Amino acid sequence: MKYVIGLDYGTDSARALVVNAENGAIIASAVRNYPRWSEGNYCNPSINQYRQHPQDYIDVLEATVKEALSQCPEGTAGRIAGIAFDTTGSTPAFTDATGTPLALLPEFAENPNAMFVLWKDHTAVKEAAEINKLCKRWDIDYAAYEGGIYSSEWFWAKALHVLREDAAVREKAYSIVEYCEWLPALITGVKTAKDIVRSRCANGHKAMWHESWGGLPGEAFLTELDPLLKGFRDRLFEKTETADKPVGNLSPEWASRLGLSTNVVVAGGAFDCHMGAVGAGITPNTLVRIIGTSTCDVMVASYDEIGDKLIKGICGQVDGSVIPGMIGLEAGQSGFGDIYAWFRRVLEFPLKKILAETAIVDEPTKAKLIDEACKRIIPALTEEAEKIPLTESAIIATDWMNGRRTPDANQLLTGTIDGLTLGSAAPHIFRALVEATAFGSLAIVERFIDEGLRIDNVTGIGGIALKSPFVMQTLSDVLNRPIKICKTDQACALGAAMFAATAAGIYPKVEDAQKAMTSGFAKEYTPNEENAKIYREMYGKYVRLGKFTEERTVEH
Repeated sequence: MKYVIGLDYGTDSARALVVNAENGAIIASAVRNYPRWSEGNYCNPSINQYRQHPQDYIDVLEATVKEALSQCPEGTAGRIAGIAFDTTGSTPAFTDATGTPLALLPEFAENPNAMFVLWKDHTAVKEAAEINKLCKRWDIDYAAYEGGIYSSEWFWAKALHVLREDAAVREKAYSIVEYCEWLPALITGVKTAKDIVRSRCANGHKAMWHESWGGLPGEAFLTELDPLLKGFRDRLFEKTETADKPVGNLSPEWASRLGLSTNVVVAGGAFDCHMGAVGAGITPNTLVRIIGTSTCDVMVASYDEIGDKLIKGICGQVDGSVIPGMIGLEAGQSGFGDIYAWFRRVLEFPLKKILAETAIVDEPTKAKLIDEACKRIIPALTEEAEKIPLTESAIIATDWMNGRRTPDANQLLTGTIDGLTLGSAAPHIFRALVEATAFGSLAIVERFIDEGLRIDNVTGIGGIALKSPFVMQTLSDVLNRPIKICKTDQACALGAAMFAATAAGIYPKVEDAQKAMTSGFAKEYTPNEENAKIYREMYGKYVRLGKFTEERTVEH
């Protein structure tokens, strides 16, 4: 019997699964929060700066793998055949010539610009606008396979922004690496940036890589964008690889650190939502929604179905980014669970500011009261929001608190709430925010359909999909479609395990690993016919409010 390890690196934490490669049974799991990130280090939300230290990634790698293996029957570690990573993205960092992220060098250890620029970092809005402008007048539209609009969340915009901001980084930077590429390189002992195996998933969707124009955008384009980019293309790469292929074996150092053998095969890296879609059993004509702090919406299509179509306004269409031999399609929302978390923080103000300073109760009691109250805010809001008749749901909001990813990326957009009265209570506002995230989801579904794709099934994965019936029923009603919920809450890590099993040669292709290792479904939500009709009318109001918000953004 052989086992594999799937590692899922999310926004706040990483998790490791030890999986039976024969049937997908999860033998053990472990989760660790990133220690520096948990303290809010290197982030400045007021300017949308979100950076993560590579040492966080190293610390949780060792901790999660060792903890998970410690829970397994004796002898399991010796039967581990493969390991694979999925990570957030686009989350790039500058490296030196050895491929080491600059923040791991002593002189850059506390410099946020030397760290990984997290997917949700929107400091590069200006640079993204310049890329879009240049793409439209260049003889090749390098954004054509990325929905036609380049985002501030992506590779080149972030890289250029950091180069402009930081002379010290600019002087030392040799290359650039995506998070999902660096971790496999780290544990296989890669010693030069040139030897890092590059991810088809990451670079096809975020770095404007495409075979038809020879890989990355041309040097003339990049230097026209800014001379600071001169030379990076030659120091980066020409080819990319799909994640089902091995990039090497565990190095002696990392085999020792993880308690594994150097025979363990390391698979290529990819983004969490793409491996999560595989873990959820994605097939053609199925939309998989990975629902968490944000959402990622993934489909796969045959070459024949896509043909020469360029799907407008999504995050990309890339050959092999999800399942090799098919076109992977990605869309998503920049905020979903983050929007509910924002509202919770608003309501926490009197608890953390006023109750925290009271002298009526002792400090331990006070801390327990605050903690309990904060934890109960969302459940209490949900309970009360569910009681509000849909006919009284008069507040309309947009889901753009963190900008809009798709359809048609625009990170300058902000959230709008309309229809407030003196009678609007917190549960009314919360319900409107839940409906807003569902309306944003419908906009994505309609874009796929308008572009000629067929959606027969919708699958939900992630914590919200499993734990919030109110949100998922609202989503089903708004989409007017059934939604199947993946049984495991670790679909991304399970998908990574499937890639590990394929790279290790246990299965000849990813689809075979899927069939053997899938977890199945826990539940299915079906739309309420009356609610669906009402929501269709409300969606028109959402669209009109969105247009108003966009016009206001242009004016400002």
